[in-house]
Amino acid sequence: PNLVVTRTFSKIHSLAGLRVGYAVAHRDLITELQKTREPFNVNALSQAAALAVLKEKEATRARAAHNRLWLEDLARELTGLGLGITPSQTNFILVRCPGNADALTRKLLARGVIVRPMNAFGLGDGAIRISVGLPEENRRCIGALREILA
Repeated sequence: PNLVVTRTFSKIHSLAGLRVGYAVAHRDLITELQKTREPFNVNALSQAAALAVLKEKEATRARAAHNRLWLEDLARELTGLGLGITPSQTNFILVRCPGNADALTRKLLARGVIVRPMNAFGLGDGAIRISVGLPEENRRCIGALREILA
């Protein structure tokens, strides 16, 4: 009764800006969660978009396949650069980098690559999260890391 499974529509359904998702849990736990929910927390446009993408099963399968392939490719490339990674079943990879994650994040941002430093999550000073992107974004990320770490 204390398990909550959450799902987001951000990546797999390409609705990141709409902030749509859901939770599945025991009825008693959902009742408690409902007490903290803001009224009208998801607007009508976001709800309509979420319902529409649920019907697009083939597009969802294609995005999932893309994410799996690029996740494997990113993992291989990052390991080849000498970076430690945490195996992932998600749309991002946790990367252990040499030195300060904030400094690496700034250097990547200067090259047009956005990653998330993970030091605020208790993972130490040298961890960043790299999300799977479009093929050209993934290549730019690897190229920028190659340049910075050379």
